Amino acid sequence: MKINLITPANKHTKNGNRTSIVRWAKFLKSYGHNTQINTEYDGSACDIMIALHAWRSAKAINLYKAKYPKGPLIVALGGTDVNTFLKTDPNVTLPAMEKADALVCLHDQIGEALPQHLTKKLHIIFQSALPLKQRRNPSKRNFDICVIGHLRDEKDPLRTAMAVRLLDESSKIRVFHMGKAHNKAWAIAAKKEQIENPRYHWLGEVTATQVRREFIKTQLMVLSSNQEGGANVISEAIVAGVPIIASNIPGNSGLLGHKYPGLYPVRNEKALSILLQKAETSPDFLCQLHQACYKLKPRFTPEREAEAWAKLVENLSSNS
Repeated sequence: MKINLITPANKHTKNGNRTSIVRWAKFLKSYGHNTQINTEYDGSACDIMIALHAWRSAKAINLYKAKYPKGPLIVALGGTDVNTFLKTDPNVTLPAMEKADALVCLHDQIGEALPQHLTKKLHIIFQSALPLKQRRNPSKRNFDICVIGHLRDEKDPLRTAMAVRLLDESSKIRVFHMGKAHNKAWAIAAKKEQIENPRYHWLGEVTATQVRREFIKTQLMVLSSNQEGGANVISEAIVAGVPIIASNIPGNSGLLGHKYPGLYPVRNEKALSILLQKAETSPDFLCQLHQACYKLKPRFTPEREAEAWAKLVENLSSNS
């Protein structure tokens, strides 16, 4: 079966969108399908289209459905689709979702934010990750924390830096932030923070290999986003055995659970600071985070994700 995967992220991009679409294509190829990844749709025939992001891929979705009205279409929803564009540009976003035969969501709370008539199309497919090849060996001299995410508004990227400014002088916490600045203003802000805040270190854009190396030596990861569609970095951290502290938004609690002990109110650096201090000073709390993540590990295996995509494609093709 010929499958055309559309993503707004080009092949040189190191963001989550590109990582996700490449992984999905690899899974489907392993099931014998002919997969192609494109940033735009040229109108050529295919047996099924998978479009990542309703709003960003709306042009490709509309052209595909105009040329092949009965062609099977899967739209994988991004966080900004539901949290931003469904509200700010519904005339583009909603029709793109409605044209889909199936909507894939990456966490189990996204349906609560969608119009009710779309929920029957929803399929939850958790993103997977591979375990580390080396045993974790966090620093004992310092309590190192990683923040993995590009510097843009949706990620609230400097919230952890703001939180560690509130810590006691005795704290050994250091923050290592990996991610590309979305624009010059964010780069200036991160460099300024690095100068003024000795606990904060911005490493810029890095490779997936460097992220995995960071997982070996970090004590925990912070995900401070204002909105998420189901960040793959959560599954990567869980599979690597790295405990997580995250903002309490649907995109995070939809993966970690409402009762996950490491959630804090979004945009609240004071609450985040308290959790960070607790993780550093209370072995019991850090162990609690470890155990909560360990229980979630089975839902993020590549086998489970691959099988879910293969079944969805097979069901849609057989019904078309």
